[in-house]
Amino acid sequence: MSNFDPNAILRGAQLTIVGAFRALQNPGLFKYEHYQQAAIAVCAGILIRLLIALPIVAVKVFLWIASIFVNFEAATWDDQLVGGLDFVANSVLQLPLFLMSLMRYITPALDHMFMDSLQWVDQTYSSKHKSEDPNTLRAMYYPNLRMYSTHGDTSKHKKPADAALTFLYRYGRRATISLAIYTLSYLPFVGRFVLPAASFYTFNSAVGPIPATIIFGSGVFLPRRYLVVFLQSYFSSRSLMRELLEPYFSRIRFNKEQKRLWFHDREGLLFGFGVGFYVFLKIPLLGVLIYGIAEASTAYLITKITDPPPTPAYSARFAESQVHWTNKHEFLRLPLANLDDHRLENTNKGQEFEGAGKLPGKRFS
Repeated sequence: MSNFDPNAILRGAQLTIVGAFRALQNPGLFKYEHYQQAAIAVCAGILIRLLIALPIVAVKVFLWIASIFVNFEAATWDDQLVGGLDFVANSVLQLPLFLMSLMRYITPALDHMFMDSLQWVDQTYSSKHKSEDPNTLRAMYYPNLRMYSTHGDTSKHKKPADAALTFLYRYGRRATISLAIYTLSYLPFVGRFVLPAASFYTFNSAVGPIPATIIFGSGVFLPRRYLVVFLQSYFSSRSLMRELLEPYFSRIRFNKEQKRLWFHDREGLLFGFGVGFYVFLKIPLLGVLIYGIAEASTAYLITKITDPPPTPAYSARFAESQVHWTNKHEFLRLPLANLDDHRLENTNKGQEFEGAGKLPGKRFS
């Protein structure tokens, strides 16, 4: 459980609160353009709820019309059908989270919010340590990161729609698997073991065989609904973190294996951060607004788990150097009040990159 230990999860949950607090302190978050986006977000939240409720309302209308000819007073299957559709839409398929995440590929507002918040984090850090020796402080994140193209190597003429298609494919695959597992759980005799087995398979690689076996054993006796919520909370928090970190990964290009290792090395902390916001995203109508705050908070998170990026000309080996979180244990041991302690130096300091001298500064947590 080295990457998924309780302390890392707790620290991630703490960063949810601290990051949101820092983001809401940014006066730029309340400028006119963001007010416009907030109004759009509220409207989008209402639209999302309507889109999800529409099939359920259609079924209710059909049942109401059918009740004219058939007596449903003694039946319970109609209520179970409506409740089941609502559960599948919100808990199995996670449609609200999908529609909120899809907004990223429709408007650049979330990307702008991330970069504005990153600039504010740098300004806050400089102001907090203005009386100290500048040579001991970390380098800034925003000035260099804004130089990177969000489409990677422009010579390859990548279309922005490609990212949206990748997202839709990823969600479609996950939704199909979730729905298939949920359907198989209704099979006679073996159905009761489907969800516990899926839980064991999921958590074995993340937390190890002993905790996964405990989860499997307890899952056999838990109601199906609780197991689905438990599993989907885990998967959805991971998906949420992938989307929240998209402004960073769209600029700093990792290959598939590097990205997998990057997430694995920070798995516990990212889960704590993601599941904290996932809980708040469940609030009806306000979920889209909270998604924006989560994006802004991710800018603060980035400064704790990565090095300040070099300029694009010197970035040849930067992604490779970020795969492992080198000051992880020191950061996880910090008291909550000292999360901005600049004396916690990253061991990657001064590392050289191809085609460059050194990073334009140091990174401290």
